[in-house]
Order: sequence, then C-alpha cells, then structure tokens
Amino acid sequence: MDNEIVYSSNATDQKAQYDARAKRLLGQKIILAHILIRVVEEFKGMDADTVASLIEGEPYISQIPVEPGLMNKEAVDARTGERIVGLNTESSEIDEGKIYFDIIFYVQMRDGLAKMIINLEAQKNEPTKYFILNRAIFYTARLVSSQKEREFTGSDYNEIKQVYSIWICMNMEKNSLSHIHMVKDDLVEGQDWKGNLNIPNIVMIGLAKEIPPKEERYELHRLLGTLLSQTMTAEQKLKLMKQEYNIPVDRRSIRKEVNIMCNLSEGVEEMGYAKGEAAGRVEGKIEFILNMHKKGYSLEQIMDVTDMSEAEIKAIIG
Repeated sequence: MDNEIVYSSNATDQKAQYDARAKRLLGQKIILAHILIRVVEEFKGMDADTVASLIEGEPYISQIPVEPGLMNKEAVDARTGERIVGLNTESSEIDEGKIYFDIIFYVQMRDGLAKMIINLEAQKNEPTKYFILNRAIFYTARLVSSQKEREFTGSDYNEIKQVYSIWICMNMEKNSLSHIHMVKDDLVEGQDWKGNLNIPNIVMIGLAKEIPPKEERYELHRLLGTLLSQTMTAEQKLKLMKQEYNIPVDRRSIRKEVNIMCNLSEGVEEMGYAKGEAAGRVEGKIEFILNMHKKGYSLEQIMDVTDMSEAEIKAIIG
C-alpha cells in the first residue's frame, strides 16, 4: 500500500500544480478583460485590450498569508517609515485553517477616477459540503468589510469600492450565467435612501462538461471551457483563443501556461487520477483510503484522488 500512497501523493501534487497553473492562466490580464466585458456592466461593449489596460498592476494570485480574520496586508515602508496597507488575497475560517482568494485585482472605471475590486474563483465542480452561493456571499462581504483602513478610514463609507466576486463552476449539467446583487423593496411608501446598492455583486458562471457551440450567448462559456479543458491539446486551445477571441497567443506567458497545463493534465490522466484507479480493487480501495487518512491527508484530498463522495469516505474512516 506504500506504493499507492506515493502514487496518490504524486497525483495530488500533480493536481495542485494544474490548479495553480489554471489560476495563472485565468489571471492573465487579457483573459480577465474578456471575462469583465461579458459579466460587468461597466465594461460591456468595450474592447478587451482597453479593459486589460485598466487593470492595475499584477493580479494577486493566492499569495499573501496573514493572521486569521485579517485581509489587509500591513507593512512599513523601509524608506519613509510609513505604514502601508494593501489588499490581501487570503481570508480564514475557524476550523478550516487558512483559505486564499484565487485571484483578486483592482480595475479602473471608464472615467479613470474610480475603481472596483474584482475577485475570481474557479471550482472544478459544485461543492457538496456547503452551498456555493453562501461561500460567494461570504467572500463578497469580506471584500467589502476589508476596505476599512485601506480604501477608507473612520466612518467615510462613501469611499467604499464596488466589488465583484466571480465564480466559475465546472462540470455542471448546463451552461449558465447569473448576476446576484442587492435590490430595494418598498414595503410601506417609498423613500429615496442615499447610498449605492451596486457595491456588492456576485456572478456565478456554470460550465457544462462539453464546450458549447459558437454562439453569442455562449462566448464566455466557450472561452472558459477551452482554457480549462483537460482534453483539448495546447495547439487546439491556442488556435481557438486566437481565431475567435483575438487573444495574442504568441505572447510567451500565455503560450507557456497553456502548454504546462496540458502537460500536467496528461500526467494526471496517465496516473489514473481522473478515474480513481489508484486504489485498484474494492478491498484495496478501502485500505488505500484508510492509509491516506492515517497519513494525515485531508478529507478533500482523499475525495479528489478516489473520486468518492464525502459520505462514502466518512463511512470508511469512521
């Protein structure tokens, strides 16, 4: 069984590398721009290159750890001695350890005077241990509340920046796109309350397993499905990206990430990861799961490697 543990460890490591590369590919400014012009009202109808130029600096990709409960990166400028507060990509939950936002970045509005904060998350399938929309609401609330002492101080709430938390959920039954935001219902008379209902926004993107046909309504799903596909070759992906979206695939960073992702995907498939072949027979699979649990692998890691549900694994490990 030690060989199976090594095997599963390699598969888990391979998958982690694939996930990291997927985030890096999605974090390319031109890719982010194509997403924004299709889901954020502010940028609809704009040219992707123009929107890409409005993205400030480099997107944060799962990189800044802090103490539990904090989302602001705080440091001191060595030259001036002044306190610096910046955006952190990490949040935390009690009993779950540290979690990281996949991708976070600032983007300027059309007028160049204001900006918004965008968070992009990618999930390989809809979670079973919690409602994904609840997590999206939690992330959005974090993005808003963490702005205090970074985007505004004291009670200057008018300076709160608009936020979008965009979720890509793969392996769904059908392609879907939803914008979830605040609305005002007048129950008794009507009052024009001052404020911005557009501050918190959630966008849920459901991706079916099969890449959709070339239709206007599926433009975003077709692009994301191509980028995240584990069956298309690198050249197939690059060709579609260039021909249908005019993405500069000759740019070294994009071509490199696509090639590495495809190589990792092939490696995972060859190890039998996708089909859960690592455990062999039913008896061996049970022993395999018990050994992984004994070695300290998390429930989610065991679920990933064996392709079994949480309930099935809990029934085995007790």
